[in-house]
Amino acid sequence: MDWGTDGAWDEAWDYQPGFSVEIKASPGKLHIVESYDPMMVPPVWLADDPMPRYPHELKVISRHSQYACPVLLPLVQSPFRPIKQAV
Repeated sequence: MDWGTDGAWDEAWDYQPGFSVEIKASPGKLHIVESYDPMMVPPVWLADDPMPRYPHELKVISRHSQYACPVLLPLVQSPFRPIKQAV
């Protein structure tokens, strides 16, 4: 795979571990992406399916990932207004 193309990076992003997908041939059942390995053919492994899949066989349903790290922004105290703390 040529990592110099935008399509290669997009595909790697779409099939991150933890994302929900649906197999187009059998709609209605959600599967969780277990891993994506661009050096394997097919590159997408699902947690509850023993057969690896090609991206064109799948439809991305949710990009929510249990492995994603939350973005935490540092709080900077402004001399002009107090910081509101989230509850």
